[in-house]
Amino acid sequence: MFEVMIESHFSAAHHLLNYNGECERQHGHNWKVEVYLQGDTLDKSGILVDFKILKKEVNELLDTLDHKDINTLEMFKDKSPSSENISQYLYFELKKKFENIKKVSVWETENACASFFEE
Repeated sequence: MFEVMIESHFSAAHHLLNYNGECERQHGHNWKVEVYLQGDTLDKSGILVDFKILKKEVNELLDTLDHKDINTLEMFKDKSPSSENISQYLYFELKKKFENIKKVSVWETENACASFFEE
């Protein structure tokens, strides 16, 4: 089994819904995103996925979040934009392009991250 991972970033503001504490107020992060793909078959070039294509698709998706107030975006209209929910959103959006996606991890600080994957 092979696994590849790319890392990208975006900056955005958000606030948590139904939360009692500082994070219920609007604040921002410089988010780091890791996207993992997995598979047991390589193409004739010996690669699982072209990093250039994966990075392009991930960055286009992250551009929809970059420098935005995530709470105002349609996909989070009634959902708290926690790191967990952002990782789930990114996972299912990327699954439309990469059916061999394994996991998406979203880091809101250098030592705090949430991931989404399917069993």
